[in-house]
Amino acid sequence: MMALQRAAKSIHTAVVAPRLSRFSLHAPKFVEVEFTNGSTFRLSAEFLRICSPAADGKMRSIGGEKVIFGRRHVGIMKVEPIGNYGVRMIFDDLHKTGIYTWDYFYHLGSNKFTLTREYINTLKKHGLSRDPSRRK
Repeated sequence: MMALQRAAKSIHTAVVAPRLSRFSLHAPKFVEVEFTNGSTFRLSAEFLRICSPAADGKMRSIGGEKVIFGRRHVGIMKVEPIGNYGVRMIFDDLHKTGIYTWDYFYHLGSNKFTLTREYINTLKKHGLSRDPSRRK
């Protein structure tokens, strides 16, 4: 019964993203995306990197939780179009396997505050930092 309730809830909370009307890369710091409903989002390189949809996102597993940390100063080197539905982002930490769809950009922009707050809380919980570790 609980699985059915969760499934029903996710159906009602799913958001259909509007169409992308503009994508601008402001390398290395951020991208700006605009949608046909007038929503415009400025998404930093760090935010995009820690929200990478790639499975291998150079993360650490801590207590079963996947955590990406130390990416405060990461930059976007370039983007490559993937069909007509998204881009692959290449970051200066050499991460390049995530494909960001236009719908995913809309999700990230619409939930930026909550996602960032959850990220900061996870870092604090595990004693990690947004800053890169110092080399010895």
